[in-house]
Amino acid sequence: MQKNLTQSHPSILTLYFGEMTQARYLYSVLTLIGFTVIVLANGAVIIVIVLHQTLHKPMYIFISLLCINSLYGCFAFFPSLFVNLLSTTQTISYIGCITQVFCLHTYGGCELSLLTIMALDRYVCICNPFWYNQIMSLPTVCKLAMAAWLIGIIPVSTFVLMTIRLPLCGNLILKIYCDNWSVVRLSCIDTTINNIFGLCIIVGFLTVMPAFILFSYAEILKVCMKSSKVFQAKAWQTCAPHIISVINFMVIRLFEFLNNRLSLSSWSNNLSIIMVVQAFVLQPVLNPLIYGLKLKKIKTKMIQFFFQKTYGSER
Repeated sequence: MQKNLTQSHPSILTLYFGEMTQARYLYSVLTLIGFTVIVLANGAVIIVIVLHQTLHKPMYIFISLLCINSLYGCFAFFPSLFVNLLSTTQTISYIGCITQVFCLHTYGGCELSLLTIMALDRYVCICNPFWYNQIMSLPTVCKLAMAAWLIGIIPVSTFVLMTIRLPLCGNLILKIYCDNWSVVRLSCIDTTINNIFGLCIIVGFLTVMPAFILFSYAEILKVCMKSSKVFQAKAWQTCAPHIISVINFMVIRLFEFLNNRLSLSSWSNNLSIIMVVQAFVLQPVLNPLIYGLKLKKIKTKMIQFFFQKTYGSER
């Protein structure tokens, strides 16, 4: 019995790095740079928002949670990538692979949940400004934040538990990281239930939440069309970073969905790597960058905090 259980899950899985191994040191340096930039950029935004009481408002709290989620995804992806680039063989333990599956999928689910809640926040702020403080109270913000994490964690936990039960007949993951679909396709038995459940979760995430975001911005657009140009400019300033984040996220996830479900083998490995970079490097860098530059309060506080600290130390 123990023997069969052991054989059902290979202890070591092999990742597919393709031509990346031919320039492993270059990619290692780029990985280290990307990791450092993500940690510093997101960390800076979090520190500034936490330390300045004037930024303890719903919009900035959600931005800080978005940055925390970026750090979570960063630590789930980069260490494994960096180690494998410096190794002669690109492998990962089965437990490590399942852990990465859970972390990367919850990172994606929480990202979209937070972006949806941020759309709700902008909708209430612009369409119902007089009721904003009452509706988006601190208890409500805490409940929404908790909901964002639960929406990201509960479905992922379910399909990861379903994946763990599958016996595997192969050990080659055709990506540079582990995702649920890549593990499921190695199974020796029928995976119809896993496929249907996974498809329902993906379609649910990529239709319901984006539909809510579109509805929110349609209502915001109606209000803006009836308002002054000054109001329109202010609304655009606060909404533009969020729109950019949503568009980038949706492009990444739609590509991943098409690549996994339709098996687009004609797409080059280089294009897949580019999309991985966009998912795990560009998106975590983009969030603090656009929010830090577009939102005046964050930009001002960051300049004051870091430049005053530097000036004070020099004195």
